[in-house]
Amino acid sequence: MVRTEFWKSPIVLEEMTPEDKYFYLYLLTNPQTTQIGIYRITKKQMAFDLGYSIESVHSLMERFEKHHRLIRYNPETRELAIKNWGKENLHKGGKPVMDCIASELKEVEDLTLVQYVLESIHKEEIRSLYESFCSEDEIDSSITDDDESDDTFPCRDTIRGQKEKQKENEKEKQQQKALRSKIENLPNTDDVKEIIEFWDANGFGFSNVNAKQQLLAWLDDSSFLQPKEMILKAMNIACANNKRRLNYIIGILKNWENESLLTVEEVDSYEEKQKPVVKNRPANESNPAGRAIPRGFELDLTAGEKG
Repeated sequence: MVRTEFWKSPIVLEEMTPEDKYFYLYLLTNPQTTQIGIYRITKKQMAFDLGYSIESVHSLMERFEKHHRLIRYNPETRELAIKNWGKENLHKGGKPVMDCIASELKEVEDLTLVQYVLESIHKEEIRSLYESFCSEDEIDSSITDDDESDDTFPCRDTIRGQKEKQKENEKEKQQQKALRSKIENLPNTDDVKEIIEFWDANGFGFSNVNAKQQLLAWLDDSSFLQPKEMILKAMNIACANNKRRLNYIIGILKNWENESLLTVEEVDSYEEKQKPVVKNRPANESNPAGRAIPRGFELDLTAGEKG
């Protein structure tokens, strides 16, 4: 629901362009929206609904995430969260409403988005329900280890550091496991596996799960006709230039989209045209050491001699 107060918001009044307002209204009212302010949607679907290009949607999403700070988007799970949803919509409780919220929260994959929306909820019973779905890591971060408060325990900090490192390693393993599980359920599993295998085998960072997820999003959220081939080509270029970083790969892909190069063949043809043309001199043409003799001029060696 969009209330009339929407148009009185300082952000809407002072910071948003007409295009921003249109896009924000779409995010609040499109058919994928839910009771909880978190829903699954692809950038391709947004582009189709709005009549925009993929590039325009990319730009708007980045603006709303980094400039307006009104949404968060997980490119792997395709889940979008609206920051102020709770403040604007979650005012009434009751069993039917709570049951609906609980049912929808169970479907959320990225639990950090639950915490993100939770921050703007004022109604206590709804806040408590959201909190019950937050990840254990977020809850653990607020708990102190009282058992290690004794000053006679000299290795307290060392052991705490080891425990934190173990937690990080365990979390990393869980992320890798979750990524593999999700890959197996994707329709383009072979494409995903090929990209990840190339990433892992060529030094881009085996444990960098977040970067892998962002790169894999280009399989669905790009205008390329051959997304897998284009991603692999960009990764090959990154390897050749010793720039094994996600930002470098994304920069290449964005440049190709900006140039409307949607297939590997188009990229190869474009690169071929950019090469400098070297004019070859005909094989039968010599290079005289002195001044060049004009064509058609006949040299008479007997000129000036008396007969």
